[in-house]
Amino acid sequence: MALPGPRRFQFAIDRGGTFTDVFARCPGGRVRLLKLLSEDPARYRDAPTEGIRRVLQEECGTPLPSDRPLDASQIEWIRMGTTVATNALLERKGERVALLITKGFRDLLHIGSQARPCIFDLAVVVPEVLYEEVVEVDERLILHRAGCQLPEAALGPIVTGVTGDVLVEQRPVDLALLRSDLLRLLERGIRSLAVALLHSYAWPGHEQQVGALARELGFQHISLSSAVTPMVRVVPRGYTACADAYLTPCISRYLDSFRASFTQQLQDLQVLFMRSDGGLTPMGQFSGSRAILSGPAGGVVGYAVTTYSQEEGQPVIGFDMGGTSTDVSRYAGEYEHVFEATTAGISIQAPQLDINTVAAGGGSQLFFRSGLFVVGPESAGAHPGPACYRKGGPLTVTDANLCLGRLLPDYFPCIFGPEEDQPLSRDAALQAFHELTARVNAFLAGQAPGRPPLTVQEVAMGFIRVANETMCRPIRSLTQARGHDTSRHVLACFGGAGGQHACAIARALGMRTVFIHKYSGILSAYGLALADVVHEAQEPCSLRYGPETYAQLDERIAALEAECARALQAQGFARSQICTEAFLHLRYARTDCALMCSAKGHPATSDSCRAGDFRAAFSSRYQKEFGFTIPGRPVVVDDVRVRGSGSTGIGQEELVAASGRPARVETVTRCYFEDGYLDTCVYLLEDLTWGHSIPGPSIIVDKNSTILIEPGCRASITRRGDISIAVGAEERHRLGTELDAVQLSIFSHRFMGIAEQMGRILQRTAVSTNIKERLDFSCALFGPDGGLVSNAPHIPVHLGAMQETVQFQIRNLGADLNEGDVILSNHPCAGGSHLPDLTVITPVFWPGVARPVFFLASRGHHADIGGITPGSMPPHSTVLQEEGAIFISFKLVKGGVFQEEAVSEALMAPGAFPGSSSTRNLQANLSDLRAQVAANQKGIQLVSELIGQYGLEVVQAYMAHIQANAEVAVRDMLRSFAASRGAVGRPMVVQALDHMDDGSPIRLRVEVDPQEGGAVFDFSGCGHEVHGNSNSPRAITLSALIYCLRCMVGQDIPLNQGCLAPVQILIPKGSILDPSPGAAVVGGNVLTSQRVVDVIFKAFEACAASQGCMNNVTFGNEHMGYYETVAGGAGAGPHWHGRSGVHTHMTNTRITDPEILEKRYPVVLRCFELCRGSGGCGQFRGGDGVIRELLFQEEMVLSVLSERRAFRPYGLHGGEPGSPGLNLLIRRDGRTMNLGGKASVRVQPGDVFRLQTPGGGGFGLAAGAGDSPEQPQAPDARRFAERGSLYNYRLAQETA
Repeated sequence: MALPGPRRFQFAIDRGGTFTDVFARCPGGRVRLLKLLSEDPARYRDAPTEGIRRVLQEECGTPLPSDRPLDASQIEWIRMGTTVATNALLERKGERVALLITKGFRDLLHIGSQARPCIFDLAVVVPEVLYEEVVEVDERLILHRAGCQLPEAALGPIVTGVTGDVLVEQRPVDLALLRSDLLRLLERGIRSLAVALLHSYAWPGHEQQVGALARELGFQHISLSSAVTPMVRVVPRGYTACADAYLTPCISRYLDSFRASFTQQLQDLQVLFMRSDGGLTPMGQFSGSRAILSGPAGGVVGYAVTTYSQEEGQPVIGFDMGGTSTDVSRYAGEYEHVFEATTAGISIQAPQLDINTVAAGGGSQLFFRSGLFVVGPESAGAHPGPACYRKGGPLTVTDANLCLGRLLPDYFPCIFGPEEDQPLSRDAALQAFHELTARVNAFLAGQAPGRPPLTVQEVAMGFIRVANETMCRPIRSLTQARGHDTSRHVLACFGGAGGQHACAIARALGMRTVFIHKYSGILSAYGLALADVVHEAQEPCSLRYGPETYAQLDERIAALEAECARALQAQGFARSQICTEAFLHLRYARTDCALMCSAKGHPATSDSCRAGDFRAAFSSRYQKEFGFTIPGRPVVVDDVRVRGSGSTGIGQEELVAASGRPARVETVTRCYFEDGYLDTCVYLLEDLTWGHSIPGPSIIVDKNSTILIEPGCRASITRRGDISIAVGAEERHRLGTELDAVQLSIFSHRFMGIAEQMGRILQRTAVSTNIKERLDFSCALFGPDGGLVSNAPHIPVHLGAMQETVQFQIRNLGADLNEGDVILSNHPCAGGSHLPDLTVITPVFWPGVARPVFFLASRGHHADIGGITPGSMPPHSTVLQEEGAIFISFKLVKGGVFQEEAVSEALMAPGAFPGSSSTRNLQANLSDLRAQVAANQKGIQLVSELIGQYGLEVVQAYMAHIQANAEVAVRDMLRSFAASRGAVGRPMVVQALDHMDDGSPIRLRVEVDPQEGGAVFDFSGCGHEVHGNSNSPRAITLSALIYCLRCMVGQDIPLNQGCLAPVQILIPKGSILDPSPGAAVVGGNVLTSQRVVDVIFKAFEACAASQGCMNNVTFGNEHMGYYETVAGGAGAGPHWHGRSGVHTHMTNTRITDPEILEKRYPVVLRCFELCRGSGGCGQFRGGDGVIRELLFQEEMVLSVLSERRAFRPYGLHGGEPGSPGLNLLIRRDGRTMNLGGKASVRVQPGDVFRLQTPGGGGFGLAAGAGDSPEQPQAPDARRFAERGSLYNYRLAQETA
């Protein structure tokens, strides 16, 4: 039955970065679709306005001059999604902003999490902060703690927060001082402020005072963090407030401009904008922090409404492939949100649809590097665009599709070339592919002489297959990471480029159906027409979920529901059109893993809130996502949230009539597939209707997209005129063991995918904070000889080290390694790093093969395994037994049975050593070990599937090919290094020397072979084993070396044993780098590893020294314990300044947010800021270290394990060294003591620990007086911007 048409025009418009899409419903129901360039100043000022003007003019038949305001009386509503905020954030073109923050924390947002985004980039590039000025507000709130032992005089008045927390107003706001600071900002022309004061989420009074004063003085926009996002954690809340202050004025200016294009300034018209959470909001309430995903959110709503069937319940994967990247999301009856996500380096703490952006769009560039086919992440952009755009652009995925006949130039407008009046050029793409194919064949001829060369079509097809695998990996992760079966989903494809890849991707993932809406080319705009109007209300909370708090929670929920209803009724919705849904942000006590839970499907019981059984909802979701629950553990409510929706009642379009005739073939072309060229029928979508069935191979052409129906697939037109494709099973092509460059790239993805999916299982099923939340673990795949095949690049100090562990077990156990056995090891002599890193190894057996065909291993940092101090990282240990439980070749699982009793006994054994304790958390140890076994079991399943698909010989052959590929990349780098030295007459032998703070030398001599691309790394001359714990196991040196080689290669390569194949490593026995079996090593893992890296980079003159330390700080007493590592300065390099306040090299751990630190531990963070001037001077400056001060509220033991307190981080080529670090204890009576680099001391309430971390070394001679300082090279702006939960997971994994 047809829907009644509207009485006036309805417009849904998606203003994207390149194109603006318009969906219009005209009076009577006629639908108009329009696509315009978002920027075309020669023709119009604003694309959405122009789209409305054209539709009104053509439908009404009345000329509407573009220079006059439009009469809006004929318009019922306008809905828009826009990338205005996103583009301003990416390009850093927002409003001038000043940040107002608590005194002592001026650099808090610069430091952020203290982690670097790319662990192998020596030039640490972090997107710049959004503010240009900082004002420190002299004020301070601290949480009132029942056991606080500070004198009353050190505290202040008591206030009760909105969360229920009790706070102490230690210092009121100094408004007089602030007034003078704000006036100075006004004089500088700054009119927008972001305010982020510590603990304002709980008590916003101080921020409100600051905001009132700023408004009085005339600031035009003020974003209070407590109002923008009232959630705990000041760093993401501060980022969000900055984003709001930076972007909202830009949005306001755009909205003012848009209003000005209409009569009456759109006063009586409903104009709604899409927010990041998938809901529409009135134009006047559209703000910067909620606008980041305004554009792509419409597409998610579009496919969710049009593809998902409530009756069938089959979940849907959204696949939006554009020019620069691809957006992947999931819908299974409810929108999946994240509540903190990072875009362009800025963490936004607000509800956002979980849209994951990956680096494979139509414009993604194609590379052939050291034998691997590589797609992206660099993009050709709109200008110059792909090679076929006739503007001299690079080869891209679009060019590959064009060369293979999958894109038809005759159906594209003539908008290409310098004058934008020519068609797509297949010749330009073919010419570029001929050149690339020649390079590919030249390389392969040297690797496999006698093999026939690849054709241009085979190379282009190879890149398409690699691009498809690049997009399959995040889809697998998005589904399997949360316990879903990928193959049970429908693939909903939209966006301009997705139709060419949808069948192949669905087939590779085992999906049986692809759905492509008839408006797929403008689905984001159509989704806006289908979306609901949403109002959300949220407030922070600190209550436990239990009978004693149910009434309070129900009261809060009811108040927020009433607020949402009032807001929606004010927009014209009747109460019957409004529905509300309550959420509680819940977590287990003493964990950080909070889940935003609705009680939907969990009705109220006698033991729950009236709003529903949130505990049951939380337990159910926790079980599904993580595989377990924690019975008996209290559940804490962090936030109360209500989402109110006003339903517009707009439905999908009417059904289309069936055709009594066969589908008309427009033409027949030739397309290239796996089996070569095939005749391919071409159809126009406008000629197709319900009942038409199109067998593959065929192409369906729409005005905005091209859809490829691959052989073995069949497309059917649905009752609504959409396309449903039944995907046939993939034909198996027998693959040989000889090297195939395309398959090499695909196997590289598959091997890495195994390691990544093992990691997701480990994270899901682990219990401890260290593994589950800090993600301090690594998973890897090994060959039958124990050689590393793939190791997801997570923890630098783990790289390569597990290979030593696996190979030790092969040598040590020999024939006593049977199916059903799982080995546990952590001893340094067995390839261990330090004792808390427990490695679990599982052999993979295959029928008919006597010995293991592969090995899987997972290494996880256990929070405690016994020893002389909590945390098993004592600063003063002298023998290994003082550091905890020891395992060499312990059978954790024997014959398929988990040896709980035996491993428990081993974990309790350290208690027998004088002064040591048994493990302090046995159950967490056992749970995490089971999780590691489960992760390895997942690896076995994935390896077995791979062997089942290709055969054992082929999989093992490609394992060897992948290792050889990494070897080629390292040899190329070493040859290049030798050539650069030879060109200026420098010797092929390089040397470097540095020292630990106790004077122990770390000496390296490297002899490079310029012909073979090999090198000998000789550490002879290093110091002897030391009495303390700075001894470094041999495996740590290998990890440091593989890390350095990967950094110097400068591009993504497989991380496996091939990286070390070109090098010979000489380490003297009994030295600090290969100590005796009983030597203490905990400091070697976290400190000496950094010095090894410094020495390697010094020898290669790659960069100046970074801080060279992890600054390990531990404090605790019988009630609690805490451990952190702290950032410092990064070393400068040949074309970059060192980053300040960042972790470098062998660590990348995140720092605990100040509010979380003070909420959970009896300390006050007095300051956390850069130590200005501590970086070394030079042509390029070293990064500054940080200053961090902790005030203790209770008696406890403080332990510090640090380096670079005596020997300064070196500079290179005339650059100055960085400043050394300093550890000071300021007693409450005023005495100040230097603790030295390593100490353990009892502290009293009122004592202050002041940590000053080292700066990085400078590079090159500093400019003379009057000379301009050297500017670093700008990063490539055409790299795509990652986002989504997968990106945030990877960031967390790489910053563990």
